[in-house]
Amino acid sequence: MPMTYDVQFYKVRQRPRGARPYQARWRTEEKVHPRSFLTSELAENWMSELREAARKGEMFDVATGLPQTKLRELRDVSWFAHAREYVAERWPGMAGNTRVSTMEALIAVTPVLVSDVSGAPGRDALRQALRDWAFRMERDGAGEWRFPKPPSHVETVFAWLEKASIPVSEVVDSRNLGAAMRACGRLLDGSEAAADYFSRRRRGFSAALSYAVLRERLSENPLRKKDLPTDWLPPKPEEEVDPRSIGNPAKVRQVLTVVSYVGRRQGPRFAAWFGCMYYAMMRPQEVANLRRSGCELPTEGWGKLTFADSSPAPGKKWTDSGTTHEERGLKGRKKGKGRGKKPSRTVPIPPTLVAMLREHIQRYGTGPDGRLFRSEKGNPIQPSTYWRVWDNTRKLALTTEEQEGLLLKRPYDLRHAGITYRLNHGVPATQVAKWAGNSVEVLQRVYAQVWTQMDEVWIDRMGDHG
Repeated sequence: MPMTYDVQFYKVRQRPRGARPYQARWRTEEKVHPRSFLTSELAENWMSELREAARKGEMFDVATGLPQTKLRELRDVSWFAHAREYVAERWPGMAGNTRVSTMEALIAVTPVLVSDVSGAPGRDALRQALRDWAFRMERDGAGEWRFPKPPSHVETVFAWLEKASIPVSEVVDSRNLGAAMRACGRLLDGSEAAADYFSRRRRGFSAALSYAVLRERLSENPLRKKDLPTDWLPPKPEEEVDPRSIGNPAKVRQVLTVVSYVGRRQGPRFAAWFGCMYYAMMRPQEVANLRRSGCELPTEGWGKLTFADSSPAPGKKWTDSGTTHEERGLKGRKKGKGRGKKPSRTVPIPPTLVAMLREHIQRYGTGPDGRLFRSEKGNPIQPSTYWRVWDNTRKLALTTEEQEGLLLKRPYDLRHAGITYRLNHGVPATQVAKWAGNSVEVLQRVYAQVWTQMDEVWIDRMGDHG
C-alpha cells in the first residue's frame, strides 16, 4: 500500500452537531482524514500521537492516514492466531523435515506466550492439540491443503489458547522473548536440549517472527538483534564429535563384518548400507537414495559414488505424498539452474566398499528406479529398521562394557569415523569437506577433538627445514 512522508496536521475543530462534536483532521498527500471524538482532550491526544509518529520519522499510509505504529496495532493478532496463519501460508512450500522443525518450534513457544495460565489444559493435552491439530495440515478430497477438523476436546484447548495468547506485538517484550528462548532450549522433561536441537527450534521461531514483519505486525525481527534478552542462556555447543564414539579403524571394520550375521535376512541386506556410511561418509538419507547409475564399481581398485538426491524420512504426516520418505536435494547444496545442473557429490570409495556394493547388487538387484537399498517388499528403508539392525550388531560385536559406552552407539557415528580417518591420514580439510558435503568451518569445529596424530604427517611433509 502507498506510504508517504507528506503529512499535514490541522487544528481540532468543534462542530455544532453530533454525538462526538470534536473533530481531529490531518492530510496524507491529497487525502484529508477526519476522526470525531467526544471531548476536545481526546481529540488533542490523538493528534499528539500522530505528530509524535511523524516526529520519529514514521511513514503514513495514504489510504487510512495511519502511521506505521498505528497500522501494526490495527493488524495485531494473538500469537496463536499468527502462528496458525504462518503455518497455513508456508506449509505447501516446506520440505517434510522443515515442517517437523516448524511444528516443534511452535509447540515449544506457544504455551509460554500467554498472558494468563488459569484454566490451562494439561501439558500433554495441550501438546497433542498443538502437534496433531493446530500446526499440521493435510490435503482434502480436492487436493487442497487445510487444517484437520479438531474434535470437541481439542476445540476446548483452542478456545483457551485464543483467549490466553498474547498479541504478536508483545512477543518482543524481553520477558516474553526470554521465556520463548528458554522453552526452545528445554526438553519435555525440563532437561537442557542439545545445541543443534535448540538451534533448530530457534530458526523455526525466528521464521515465524519474520513472517510477522512481512505482515507488518512487527517492525523488525527481535531475534536478529545483537542484544537479546539477558535472562536466558543458550545451550552450550556440543557439536564436537566425542573420540570415544568412533573407535579405531580396526574396530569399525570388525563391527561392519558382524552386520552380515545379524538375523537370517536383515543383516546381509544392510552390510553395504553401513559400509557406505563409513567408507563413503554418506548420510543415511543419501544412502537411501543411492542409484546404480551413480556407482562406478570396477573389478579392481578404487571406485566412485555420485549422488544428487537424498531421501529423508520425516514421516507420513509431514510429506506431500503421504509416504514416510520424500526426495530432496543434498543437504547444504543449492539447487542448480537448468537441465543437467543438479547439485551432486562424487566420493572415491576403496576396494572394500566396491566389493560390498557389487555383492549387494548381485544378491538383491536394484529397484525399478535403480535404487540399491530397499526393504524385502521393495519399499524405501525406514530409519527404525536400520537402527534395529545396528543395535543388534553392537550386541554381537561389542563387549558388555563397550555396549554401555559411546562406541559406535549411533549409525551416524560411522560417518564421523570415516571423516576422521581421512583427516587423520593427511587428506586436506578442503577435500574431505567436499567429499563429505560439509563446509571446512563445520569440519574444523565438529571434528576438533578427533583431528589428532597429525604431527608426524606434517613433519614428514616439511622435511629438513633449514
